Amino acid sequence: MNKKNLKKRCAVVAGLLGYLIVPAHAEDKHKEEAPKGKAIITIFSDVHSGFGHVNDDRGFNLDRAYLGYQYDLSKEVQVKVVADFGQSKNVEDHHRIGFVKNAMLSWEHGKWTLNAGLISTTQFKFQESFWGKRYVMKSFQDEYKFGSSADLAISASYDFNRYVSADVIIANGEGYKQVQVKDGLQYGAGLTLTPIKNLFIRLYGSFNEATEKTDKGITNLASFIGFKNKSFSLAAEYNYQTNTKYTDGHDQSGVSTYATINLNKKVGIFGRWDYLTSKDKWNEEGDGMAGMVGAEFRIGKYIKLAPNFRIWSPKSGSTPNSYYAYLNASFSL
Repeated sequence: MNKKNLKKRCAVVAGLLGYLIVPAHAEDKHKEEAPKGKAIITIFSDVHSGFGHVNDDRGFNLDRAYLGYQYDLSKEVQVKVVADFGQSKNVEDHHRIGFVKNAMLSWEHGKWTLNAGLISTTQFKFQESFWGKRYVMKSFQDEYKFGSSADLAISASYDFNRYVSADVIIANGEGYKQVQVKDGLQYGAGLTLTPIKNLFIRLYGSFNEATEKTDKGITNLASFIGFKNKSFSLAAEYNYQTNTKYTDGHDQSGVSTYATINLNKKVGIFGRWDYLTSKDKWNEEGDGMAGMVGAEFRIGKYIKLAPNFRIWSPKSGSTPNSYYAYLNASFSL
């Protein structure tokens, strides 16, 4: 066989290999980027009992049920819809009200993340994630109604580097349970710092425009510092709000500290302390100190149980302390 024929045959073989390999590679790439989705099912419940003057406050409770679906259109684009079924002051206690909590579109590209629709707000999302026990108790700002966990909004975040990231949000300002549009909007901005590994600092500020001439706009300021590794976590936050519920002079503030020690992969212990106070005692009945200690047991991949003991000490001396024992449970798929 001469060199000319050998070159021709090599060219034919190379062409055939290229024909076979390139489509196969394209097909694998197509499979990797194919749309995929997953169901979202989360249930929070508890059984609890008060002691002493709150002895009648006892029983089983279904705190929250989240049902939804998340669909990844590509590596960069995601659609998520979540319904929230929980308690409401507007109906009898044994009833539950359903709301659409999330109906959102997310886009991630490089260092950018954009969210639009009925999205999770950025006011205390970081603190809630760090606390990690929403099924036991809401994070401070959510627990004491400093803001809503979701709203009609658009948000953007950018990671400058491994040490600094920033985010901004423009929201309806009324929460996901009242999504009607009025004249006022809420504007917020946050800065997250990671000066060293496992240490996090978060600063946030927002302004919620008043919708009525007699109302005053609400300002929220929050600061957070926390350290977390595989063995333990420790955090503290300070929160300040002016003109609560759009009422001039109704300012309030509070601190929250919490810690977790992981004994192993399945068992941990935790504690938390909150203190809420209002300017000139306008919310004296709601002011006070809350304390909690407990343990968390992770049963398999989806179930968590957390027996815990709580105390509520009102700032007003006219009401005695309240003591409770809880067993909180979480199922999350």
